[in-house]
Amino acid sequence: MSGAALNLENGLGFTLLARDGAARRGRLVTAHGTVETPAFMPVGTVATVKGMLPEQVAATGAEILLGNTYHLMLRPGAERVARQGGLHRFMNWPRPILTDSGGFQVMSLAKLRKLDAEGVTFKSHIDGSPHRLNPERAVEIQELLDSDVAMVLDECTPFPASQEQAAASMRLSMRWAERCRAAFRDRPGYGLFGIVQGGVHPSLRRESAAALAAIGFDGYAVGGLAVGEPPETMLAVLEETVPALPAERPRYLMGVGRPQDLVESVRRGIDMFDCVLPTRSGRTGRAYTGRGELNLKNARHRDDPRPLDAACGCAVCSGYGRAYLHHLFRAGEMLGPILLTLHNLTFYQVLMRDLRAAIEAGSLETVAAGFLEAYGRGDLAELAGAP
Repeated sequence: MSGAALNLENGLGFTLLARDGAARRGRLVTAHGTVETPAFMPVGTVATVKGMLPEQVAATGAEILLGNTYHLMLRPGAERVARQGGLHRFMNWPRPILTDSGGFQVMSLAKLRKLDAEGVTFKSHIDGSPHRLNPERAVEIQELLDSDVAMVLDECTPFPASQEQAAASMRLSMRWAERCRAAFRDRPGYGLFGIVQGGVHPSLRRESAAALAAIGFDGYAVGGLAVGEPPETMLAVLEETVPALPAERPRYLMGVGRPQDLVESVRRGIDMFDCVLPTRSGRTGRAYTGRGELNLKNARHRDDPRPLDAACGCAVCSGYGRAYLHHLFRAGEMLGPILLTLHNLTFYQVLMRDLRAAIEAGSLETVAAGFLEAYGRGDLAELAGAP
């Protein structure tokens, strides 16, 4: 039921407080505070969670944010952020921050990229300026940003990829991971996570997990998922990968964020998540509720005074009806995305809180089944008598 905490003098602290099947309830201790796990990290790619004050994000229950090395190295620049006192002070977020190393963005956004054994050369998607990113520079940038949790530079294997392609990509990432670990400077409260790759091939995933465990990291991420593969394939990959990861370290599933996927992944032993879905959906009129997703732009909401979710205690559900939110999106008012983002982020944090409590109580299977059944019902029936 409990595990030994890491010595903060040697990096991050992580304690397992409870287990329920494969699911874990833990606590991550960093230089800038404590994170209760399972945890969801809102995405603040360019040092902001879009449309939200940091105080609003914290009020949803979020304890850690994600920033991105690729975007921040291009604008405003890691050295500039360091001169401003680091990313926490720069964006007025005094709590923990995890930074993605930028490998995925280099592969997906950069122009005219050229990959070689040493790193990747690319042109900025912003202005076409040339840049070079290698494992050592990725670690240096994240140290300049002062992120509590840094990630190794990896090549995100595309989907689909043959076993041969996935193997070559994964083994390059493992060589880069070793270089990142050698470049990382150990400090109290700071840590470096390795990233498991290998596509959808179980043997490659196990090989990658073993290679990373042999190097030794403060935590282990599962990358290369949510890139187009079916949800059942993602879960099958997790079932092969998670048992191969060191049990005493946190496990992070990168970029996965549908509520039902969070629940299923927690059941399989994942501790940390990030995804743009709650914020991006908020900007496009989509809300998450206990009965699934709904689109506020739909005409069915224009005369509906009901809250998004009567069971939600957030400021949006307490103070605003669907008709008003529908109006804001139809009118192109910026308050609409702000309110919906606030609600969505709260919904995600409440889900994480409920999962943590269920693991502690040994009732995760019951809680998970109840959530998934309700979430699959769909939205409330249209209000009777509406024009």
